[in-house]
Amino acid sequence: MRPAVPFVRSACAVALVSTALTGAALAADPEPVVSRGVTIPAFYDPPAALPAANGALIRTEPLPLGLSLPGLDGRPLPGTATRLMYRSTDSNGRPVAVTGAYIEPSAAWKRGGPRPLVALASGTMGQGDQCAPSFALQHPATLTGETMSVAYEDLAIYRLLSTGAAVVVTDYVGLGATDRLHTYVNRRDEAHALLDAARAARAVPGASITPDSRVGLYGYSQGGGASAAAAELQPSYAPDVKVAGTYAGAPPADLTSVMKGIDGSALAGALGWSINGFVQSDPVLGGIVEDNTNAAGRAALRDLSTMCVGDAILGYAFTSSTKWTTSGESLADIIAAEPRAQAILDEQRIGGLRPAGPVRLTTGVQDDIVPHAQARRLAVDWCRKGGNVTYVPVALSNLGDRTLTNHVAPLLTDQGDAVSWLADRLAGEKATSNCWKLSAQR
Repeated sequence: MRPAVPFVRSACAVALVSTALTGAALAADPEPVVSRGVTIPAFYDPPAALPAANGALIRTEPLPLGLSLPGLDGRPLPGTATRLMYRSTDSNGRPVAVTGAYIEPSAAWKRGGPRPLVALASGTMGQGDQCAPSFALQHPATLTGETMSVAYEDLAIYRLLSTGAAVVVTDYVGLGATDRLHTYVNRRDEAHALLDAARAARAVPGASITPDSRVGLYGYSQGGGASAAAAELQPSYAPDVKVAGTYAGAPPADLTSVMKGIDGSALAGALGWSINGFVQSDPVLGGIVEDNTNAAGRAALRDLSTMCVGDAILGYAFTSSTKWTTSGESLADIIAAEPRAQAILDEQRIGGLRPAGPVRLTTGVQDDIVPHAQARRLAVDWCRKGGNVTYVPVALSNLGDRTLTNHVAPLLTDQGDAVSWLADRLAGEKATSNCWKLSAQR
């Protein structure tokens, strides 16, 4: 079975989530992995031994796209997909198997140079293995009596493919691969998984990209944080990945601020995903959580560990974390009062390094889930470090406090411009920073 979410006072640990409830299996277990009634293909079970190099392919198989049309020339639209498993390194320096998908577009690249590649980091999908973006490409809508998942990133993926760029999608650490929990919003895990996906794409059989292909990083919300972190870590972690530009939409750059934004909101369940993930990667947090959560909180964390976004909204929308704690304080207040826990969140802060290449950072000025102010602060931090930043505040009317609409609307309204901006970078066109405007913008 996949390891449970541990509440530990030491690395030796008291389990929060029982192996029966995680619904996942070790590679040696012949029983299929079932998460909330969805059978996870055996492809997603990592082998016991992993390759030595980051980005090395472990296995591939054809991936039938759930949304596809026959093309006039016999090639499917928007392209031909391959499911991937590749090696990466987690935030503790340990090798880890990550899954994802590569899509070879049917559209030609017509802007000079070899076909480029976009490494796409999905927005929040959940923590259950059935929520994996690569699984969603095959099953655009998973609706059972136990889970609900919709492949909302398909629109961005297909728009990028229409430019003639190839696309590789990461499932992140532990989302899909059945040996551990997904480490939600862990900046190093996400950045490494995204950069190693770009490396893995080069070795996919039939891929037309080359070692000289320009690479773009693309993501919104959780994906925006992943692409932003990858832009910061690329020079030290993956200098061989030629990043030509990064789109970071609504990035959760300051998790202390984001925790306050999502607590009591329509996406309150994301608190559970972040805590579950950080307990797994930073066991010191386990004892703190164990000491401060009540029975309802422990049950919610266990329940959320196998949920997708739709499930979490239906089950936990507008829940306050004060209902999960023994003291009645919010989880954010408890963490703020515990230096060891606060240090874990502080280490996740994005903005401490200059990003590689030009970045387009978008944030909705009404966004109260992934708060606008902390995303703008990231743009300021990068500008002060000499980054080439195009900062785009999306000014929309307030569409409903804490309902997700202020967060989701810019994803849709800005998407066409974001894809066009990134395509220009992949074509070698220069980007001009507008850092000088930041002091005049709210």
